[in-house]
Amino acid sequence: MAVNVVIIGGSFGGLTTAYELRRRLGPDKASVTLVSKDPRFVFVPSLPWVAMGSRTMGQISFDLGPVLARKQVGFAHETVLHIDHEAKTVTTDKAERRYDFLVIATGHRSANEAVEGLGPFDGPGHSLMSGPEAEELAGAVQRLLVDPGPVVVGAAPGASCIGPAYEFAFELDHLLRRRRLRHVVAITFVTPEPFLGHMGMGGAGNIRQLLEAALEERDIAYATSKAVTRITGGSVEVEGTGPVPSVLSMVIPPLAGVEAVAQSPGLSNPKGFVPVDAHYRHPEAEGVYAVGVAVAMAPVSQAPVPVNFPKTGHMTEQMARTAAADIAARAAGGEGKTAELSAHCLMDMGDRGVHMAVHPVRPPRNKIPHVSEGRRWLLAKRAFERLYLFHARRGRRVPTALGW
Repeated sequence: MAVNVVIIGGSFGGLTTAYELRRRLGPDKASVTLVSKDPRFVFVPSLPWVAMGSRTMGQISFDLGPVLARKQVGFAHETVLHIDHEAKTVTTDKAERRYDFLVIATGHRSANEAVEGLGPFDGPGHSLMSGPEAEELAGAVQRLLVDPGPVVVGAAPGASCIGPAYEFAFELDHLLRRRRLRHVVAITFVTPEPFLGHMGMGGAGNIRQLLEAALEERDIAYATSKAVTRITGGSVEVEGTGPVPSVLSMVIPPLAGVEAVAQSPGLSNPKGFVPVDAHYRHPEAEGVYAVGVAVAMAPVSQAPVPVNFPKTGHMTEQMARTAAADIAARAAGGEGKTAELSAHCLMDMGDRGVHMAVHPVRPPRNKIPHVSEGRRWLLAKRAFERLYLFHARRGRRVPTALGW
């Protein structure tokens, strides 16, 4: 008898889980349905390029329905309203779906309300956590080129996805230099991290020294262990520092769990994230798994200003493969294997790139982290984007040894 698997979310976690489950379990052994409020997959690591105007959303996204159909995976363009883990049902705006196994790959809700004025749609501040936000930020960047002024880039207290803030600062610096406008735009980088390159994972190798040197050689002022408290049309207010002048402010918000998960009893912690074990199973809700940003993970350490544990696309895919393997094994009466999360990251620095590899993500580590800088890594990041989208559009599992 075929088991019924429902996956919520159509980004890296959901898509990888669907592909991996179908690779392990044929249609005769598992009915797999992916439910997503968004009809298109978006290659999120390219959102800074959308903000810079070098990519469009059409170039970094594709429709989920046709590619999932090739894998004999059902697709439901629906919004999840409630999950009842005791009855094993998922209620959407269009249907009620029963499951034997449920994979929560819903991603996050941007908690922009944590910083007054952090819009972009209800305040002057900008962010980079979604396609619409990246497109809106692209318009602000174009206005900056016409009417230059000071810029503040950074992350709010409790942020976990800090890498895009670094990328945006470096890319904006590079764009302004190409336009011969850098001399009239002061850029300030403000971060809750206790030191540059902490990124919620305690740093890695010499990434701190590399980033300090990179910001200093580009004349980008920076401040660590700082809390952004308010954004206005002309400044960013920083606790202990005061207002920093800014006509364009891009601040990464803290993240929270999506509403449907947070408001479904017995599934999440107070922030809406789902507790899991090493298999990415919920410890109490039978048959429920979570992967990606939806997973609850403790910070690596306590910092003067909170910085949360990061969850990259590469890490999300590792979680998804582990969860899918366990579901397939449990469907056959067994249990899947587990493994520590590693991270391989590629960062765009405008004129060059950085490759960083850590194993495991949470220190202390078995291997000395690898950190390398050069133009080849920028070219590798661009090539990986094309490689990923080429395979994913065709319903194929994507090789992710390089990471992003």
